[in-house]
Amino acid sequence: MSIPESFITELKEALRIEDVIGSYVQLKRHGSNLLGLCPFHSEKTPSFSVRPDRGFFHCFGCGAGGDVITFIRKIENLDYPDAIRFLAERAGLTVPAENEQEARLAQRRVRILELNREAARYYHAVLFSPEGAAGLAYLRRRGVSDASIRRFGLGFAPDGWDFLCRRLLAKGFTEFEIDEARVARQTRNGSRIDMFRNRVMYPIIDPRGGVIGFGARAMGDEQPKYLNTSDTPVFKKSRNLFALNLAKNTKADHFILCEGYMDVIAVHAAGFDSAVATLGTALTEEQARILSNYTHEVILSYDSDEAGQKATRRASTLLDAAGVSVRVLQMEGAKDPDEYILKYGAERFGVLIRASAGSAEYQLGQLRKGRDLENADDKLAYLRDAARLIASLRSPLEQDTFIGRVAEAAGVDRSALRAEVEAQKRRNARQQLREEERALVAPETQRNHPENPARVRNPRAAAAEDALLRLLYDNPERLPVFEDRLPPGKFVTDFNRRLYSYIQEELRAGRSLTGADFSGAFPGEGEMDAVAGLFGSGERAKWSQEQFDQLCGTLEEEVRRASLSESAVAELSPEEIMRRILSGKRGPDAGAQ
Repeated sequence: MSIPESFITELKEALRIEDVIGSYVQLKRHGSNLLGLCPFHSEKTPSFSVRPDRGFFHCFGCGAGGDVITFIRKIENLDYPDAIRFLAERAGLTVPAENEQEARLAQRRVRILELNREAARYYHAVLFSPEGAAGLAYLRRRGVSDASIRRFGLGFAPDGWDFLCRRLLAKGFTEFEIDEARVARQTRNGSRIDMFRNRVMYPIIDPRGGVIGFGARAMGDEQPKYLNTSDTPVFKKSRNLFALNLAKNTKADHFILCEGYMDVIAVHAAGFDSAVATLGTALTEEQARILSNYTHEVILSYDSDEAGQKATRRASTLLDAAGVSVRVLQMEGAKDPDEYILKYGAERFGVLIRASAGSAEYQLGQLRKGRDLENADDKLAYLRDAARLIASLRSPLEQDTFIGRVAEAAGVDRSALRAEVEAQKRRNARQQLREEERALVAPETQRNHPENPARVRNPRAAAAEDALLRLLYDNPERLPVFEDRLPPGKFVTDFNRRLYSYIQEELRAGRSLTGADFSGAFPGEGEMDAVAGLFGSGERAKWSQEQFDQLCGTLEEEVRRASLSESAVAELSPEEIMRRILSGKRGPDAGAQ
């Protein structure tokens, strides 16, 4: 995206990185930095750091990092131009005119959103027409009021081949746009037919109010019973939630997570406006992280059948990993919230919400089901499973509470169960330590470096380059010393060479270097993560001429070694090179077998 440097500067001055990230992540002051739980991977101990003075964020756990633009790209699933627009809108600024190609890409997304909105209006109008009678009758049978129909924008896709296609074409949308929005598909003879026919339609709306896709329920025996929009440039079902656009405005201190559209509609109609649902799939890590941006507690309100219980266990694990506390709503006399509210009313549903058990209590109850605690084998199996669950709890108070409950229920000594829990905690700690050691001992061989693959082959040179880059970044007044001793050609790895040249150019031009200065120049996969890892973490590097000379010497030594190695290999015959490969020998000084 070609944007004037002056606009990036204006955007940086208008927005503080700690304010933007703080609206997604709970940050706490730690010296000159801010710390919080990383929104890009599951963790229980904060490893996500924001450096306001440098304009960087960096996660020491997963390696994610960058500037405020990178953060918005990752958290909102946007490309670079859309992230700029998103931040500009937040700051009340207008993005300067873009080049033709970028403008076309942005326009495609705008057109899909406009097309979806037009489709939603059409489906809504059809619902109240003779062609929508079947859909309206279905919603009436399910107890859905006109107010709920309007609130959720519900509609009906008529039982015809191309009603929507013809309407969209008449409104000026192209066949390509209709295909790209996935509201139609092309047949073998080249004609287009509507993707959704004879179905009740549930618009999926993002938190900014854009119609990004649809859920659809068949009226007849057509399979699948529920059908969602396929992935498009504006929609991915694993990264969105139904009714989040409404729930985000709730005054409640929790969200209610349901399985289906009708459950959410019924719960909202009953007066509980924080209900959301996944889009025909089990809860994903991305959705758990999205929920953690809006609330600290989720009440799971899944179906009471075996599939619902399995989904509850999975969701509990993902939400706990995302730092969200979980309670589980347990219903008797109904299989889902929609049915429960229809049978017993909103007041009793509210009682269930207030009485909902914590995730640990629910899971312990599930572990006990079907087990005869008078039977020795069943009792031992229950106690071992319970010990594993209790050992995974973070709160010592929770652990102590459930040790007492389980010991009493199973008729065993409390100290014996506590010993089993402590043994399990030690096993968990050893396992975690092994995983951390594996990550630390060989980080270069275990991690991919898409932005700089040469560093895996040249770890010593790459380490020296990293240290030199930090010295220059933190001591820009030393640029003349670097230019005298260290031309870019002496860098072994391509990415660090490019980064070094960029920093030199910016400093020569008298420009400061904070996180947002790098975004436009390093848009490739993993590039801003690497930049933030270098400059957004650790203490400021103090200048030392001795250290500079040592690092330059190390880098020059590595360059000579690589050059000698390549020269020696070049003198070998093809037969000798093949013989050494087959014998497992490497390097020019490998002896004969």
